[in-house]
Amino acid sequence: MERPIPEDEFNRLLQLANYDLDNSELEGNLKDLTKLAAKVAGTTISLVNLIDSYTQWSVATEGLPVTQVPREDSVCQYTIMGNHPMEIKDLSKDERFMEKFYVTDNPNLRFYWGVPLKNESGFNLGALCVLDTETKHISPEKVELLQIIADEIVNRLKIIKALAFLQSEVKTSKEKQMQVAHDIRGPIGGIVGLAQIIKEQGDNNKLDEVLEFIKVIQNSGKSLLELADEILSSRDEGKRENTLNPDLEYNLLTLKEKLENLYAVQGEQKKVKLVVELNDEKMEIAFRKTKLLQILGNLISNAIKFTPTEGSVTVNLILGEKANRKELLAVVKDTGAGMTREQVEALLKGEGKTTMGTFGEKGYGFGLALVKHLIDGMGGTLQIDSKIGEYSKFEVRLPV
Repeated sequence: MERPIPEDEFNRLLQLANYDLDNSELEGNLKDLTKLAAKVAGTTISLVNLIDSYTQWSVATEGLPVTQVPREDSVCQYTIMGNHPMEIKDLSKDERFMEKFYVTDNPNLRFYWGVPLKNESGFNLGALCVLDTETKHISPEKVELLQIIADEIVNRLKIIKALAFLQSEVKTSKEKQMQVAHDIRGPIGGIVGLAQIIKEQGDNNKLDEVLEFIKVIQNSGKSLLELADEILSSRDEGKRENTLNPDLEYNLLTLKEKLENLYAVQGEQKKVKLVVELNDEKMEIAFRKTKLLQILGNLISNAIKFTPTEGSVTVNLILGEKANRKELLAVVKDTGAGMTREQVEALLKGEGKTTMGTFGEKGYGFGLALVKHLIDGMGGTLQIDSKIGEYSKFEVRLPV
């Protein structure tokens, strides 16, 4: 079955990559919104899903311990094709989903309702969805509330991005700090105002249970406004430099752990062994994490996709120095299908074509092109060595 690909998919993926998100660390920022969405919809399950080249990442969940599924198995891949909510009353009667594991096996899902997570540039980063084992009715009032929740999710992603930018650019001018702080006040102030309106009208809509969660949104927004005020009123740049968030940095040990936690699941699902190896030296020296998960994650997902069962994907991480600057060397090698010289040359030119994985997974043709684009943007280099039917090896050098 032909898989849906949004118009201008490359730029959609680039927009998502530019948020530079760690999908494993978003739950705490979004958990209250998933609870709220399930409460509003009256469903047992709610998910916040971000969709990259290969994977749907459930970065916050309520009622279902899902973390990731292959993009081609997801329902939300269809939701991000449009600008409006998508509802499926019975997944078991829809030929696109009737044979999916989440329909035929536990949790035996039937009802789906999802709304795109559209950012300020008009690109759908993923979807907020609510699901249940029985059909539900989503009234127009609830649709409006769920859209507000979806907008708040996107606002929070923007806030995470903005705050990370502030912390990583501590040596920039005071004017830049003030501008970024000003930019994040607008959307947060808007959601606080909307939450207040919903709270005032809640009794009329007979959604009393929702009010408790609306208060959570309102309090969260107020705390972020106070943070923006603190940034604007700060006079001591040196003090702010000392508060640089350690989460903006990795060392080889933490990067290894992060890659294993995020991508070992994909290997296990396909019975492909994922191994991350380090050199013995410089394992605890810190370096900036900018775009590393986006680059290495796409390479690993691609390698697993094109490696048959009982094969392996090996990642070697080495930290060195070049011209008095830290440089990360990452080598991703698989025992998979390999590529022709023409395919390698096309990728090094930033081009990519859709092909099928070893399990017949539909390729999207954008993952490796995105990797090349991100590496070029960081001033790094990419080398590819491959042999048809034997292996592919990607060697990435990045200034960090």
